Amino acid sequence: MKFPRRGGILLHPTCLPSPAGIGDFGTEAYRFIDFLKQSGNKLWQVLPLNPTGYGDSPFQCFSASAGNPLLISLETLAEQGVLCQADLEHRPVFARNKVDYGAALHFKVPILTKAAQTFLKRADGNERRDFEQFCQANANWLDDFALFMACKNAHDGVRWTEWAADIAAREPRALQDWTVRSAVEIDVIKYWQFEFFQQWQALRSYAHGHGIRIIGDVPIYVAHDSADVWANRHLFHLNDEGAPALVAGVPPDYFSQTGQLWGNPIYRWDVMKESGYLWWIERLRHALSTVDILRLDHFRGFEKYWAVPAGETTAVNGRWEEGPGADFFEQVKRAFDGGDLPIIAEDLGYITHEVIALRDQFELPGMQVLQFAFGADPQADAYKPYNYVKNSVVYTGTHDNDTTIGWFTSEGAGLSTRSHDEVTGERGLALKYLGVDGHEINWDFIRLALSSIANTAIIPLQDVLGLGSEARMNVPARESGNWRWRYTADQLTPEVRRRLAEMTEVYGRNRARLK
Repeated sequence: MKFPRRGGILLHPTCLPSPAGIGDFGTEAYRFIDFLKQSGNKLWQVLPLNPTGYGDSPFQCFSASAGNPLLISLETLAEQGVLCQADLEHRPVFARNKVDYGAALHFKVPILTKAAQTFLKRADGNERRDFEQFCQANANWLDDFALFMACKNAHDGVRWTEWAADIAAREPRALQDWTVRSAVEIDVIKYWQFEFFQQWQALRSYAHGHGIRIIGDVPIYVAHDSADVWANRHLFHLNDEGAPALVAGVPPDYFSQTGQLWGNPIYRWDVMKESGYLWWIERLRHALSTVDILRLDHFRGFEKYWAVPAGETTAVNGRWEEGPGADFFEQVKRAFDGGDLPIIAEDLGYITHEVIALRDQFELPGMQVLQFAFGADPQADAYKPYNYVKNSVVYTGTHDNDTTIGWFTSEGAGLSTRSHDEVTGERGLALKYLGVDGHEINWDFIRLALSSIANTAIIPLQDVLGLGSEARMNVPARESGNWRWRYTADQLTPEVRRRLAEMTEVYGRNRARLK
């Protein structure tokens, strides 16, 4: 799908200011949309909104369809009357510029549970009807997810392969017994999902009213410890005990000399094809009911994917296997009435002619990252703006990159496979290319992105705010300490807004209207 010329900001909702220790869908989310409108931006890109598991990563979630209840605004619940102001008092003292997931979970879950109990006890006829209609409309994923989480909680949070054998294997009698014994908790979990999507859709509607569309994110793989795998074992390469037999990753690359071992189970694409990729189509249909455009993560995995035998400690000893290719996207197009797919292909990494051909066959815009444009890698030229095509999306950096200032000052240089000389060389080439001295390298990169011919330009908020490596969102292959950065409300200054609005206007990225 070809998009009009627009600009936008990359910011995950966890990064928003909030008094509850983690960003949410409350007042500051609406204030951020106001900032987007006032600065001339038409797009807000988020990371996956699903409930996070291992490492707090939004790319390793307990469900590919459920929402993260930690993003629910407690203040909104108080306005609805399911909480009172006293419930919001005596908060812990949270850090303003980072998320402490454990502390936020400890604080919010009891309050969210009270809100659910109040709603389920006092909901009037209309509220009860809305809740029941939500549960029915989403039963294809919600029933499994709610039972999965109830069982997980009952087993002290261990992965599903370590549960009692009968429920781990989803024996019919066990499913029935656990559903009955967990009925109260299942209703609470379903209410959290109901409220999550109520609040998110209200926020999305507000964005639409201001001419702003939402870009969501669909990871190609799902976590092994998820309702998706537990409920659909036949769709994944698992052994008899349910553990992964093959796991996902990528070979050695820019970020790691030993590759990235993600650990997600690999799909059995042959089995998925037999149903016309029904599981994927339902996943995409649900995702597109909550966002306007999808960034399809690790697009190259649909052409060929890196499969690593379970038990390997690095991704080095993997092999390339054939993905579903064009047949998959033909089936998806057919399911969406043959129309254009509102999908951005995340085509970074080791990209072959076959991957490019698959992307172009369906007119999917690919991604361009300016931080990759000035290195010694032979593929660097592809990221230089003079080689862009209009149907592409340019970023100064992504959630996996250092901030532009961090990248330029070499604070994060030791986190990639580049040598010191290579780092120095690419910095020097960037300055020559831009014709600047680098004292405002973040704004130089923003200008380069916005002025390019790429129809879509997305800037991480960290670069707009001029932050260094302390604001980096994620270091690939690092097991902990990621996904924690937050900005503070006072950082969205009138000067930042004015400067961004001026640049957006000069380069014609504030004129497209929401259809």
